[in-house]
Amino acid sequence: MAKPASATSVLDLTKPPVIEGFTAVPKPREEGFQDKFIRKTKENPFVPIGMLGTAGALTYGLIAFKHGKTRQSQVLMRARIFAQGFTVAAILVGVVATAMKSRNK
Repeated sequence: MAKPASATSVLDLTKPPVIEGFTAVPKPREEGFQDKFIRKTKENPFVPIGMLGTAGALTYGLIAFKHGKTRQSQVLMRARIFAQGFTVAAILVGVVATAMKSRNK
């Protein structure tokens, strides 16, 4: 009579199980912040451009306001609103483009 195999030889947790006709796919690498930022910027480059425009107009508008240049401050605050609108429109276009791309697959 043959001896039964020990539990450690049957169930080895250090190796994936061997299943006939199946090959395991490697685990995908986790995406870090920098990798995700670069990927998202390549997908929709107008969002970061709009964000930088908004931040720049806000910063320069506040500096102009601090120095008492009210006319320039008002113009820059209007530019900030335009840049915010541009950013929101870029986000919406990106969402619609992604939805259309997934629908076509």
